[in-house]
Amino acid sequence: MRYPNGMKRQKYNTSATANQFKSQYSNRGMTLEEDINVTNKFYLDTNKAIIYKKPTPIQIVNVHYPKRSAAVITEGYFQAKSTTDFNGLYRGEYIDFEAKETKNKTRFPLANIHEHQLNHMKQIVQHGGICFMIIRFTVHNETYLLQADKLFQMIENRKETLKSLPYKTITQAGYEIPLRYPARVDYLPIIDQLYF
Repeated sequence: MRYPNGMKRQKYNTSATANQFKSQYSNRGMTLEEDINVTNKFYLDTNKAIIYKKPTPIQIVNVHYPKRSAAVITEGYFQAKSTTDFNGLYRGEYIDFEAKETKNKTRFPLANIHEHQLNHMKQIVQHGGICFMIIRFTVHNETYLLQADKLFQMIENRKETLKSLPYKTITQAGYEIPLRYPARVDYLPIIDQLYF
């Protein structure tokens, strides 16, 4: 069987039924982060990897209790700057990555990546972890994996003038992640190719 994009159906050896994923896959207008969460759940369910979305540390200041069984947070603050979006383990290696999407057709604005996130990614690489970005161009409906080392080189080469990364540069330096079922953003085959 072939999908509308011409790709062959992938066979997965899983104990989970396809019906569990059909309902999740039916909502195609989801964000990149939600697609990655579904993919990571599939990886966990099939015992491929353990990768989670990092929670944002929030300090709760004020809580309203309208009734005994319900509480509503009415005031809270971010405790610290966030690092990257996802981390976990795959084949005994630590994985850490950031996921960003843009509606821009020709560029990925670097304003989407904060300095403290880049510093965190550099530390992961220095300590031997696998670190990368997943970038989605929503207009093109394309998603790319860009290794952290390549991202650092691009930024260092043109630090003074670089405000964005051209779409063409990302398509050449990155690896396209095809939209699949049931793993929507199936990035592990690219990790296998690059690191194992």
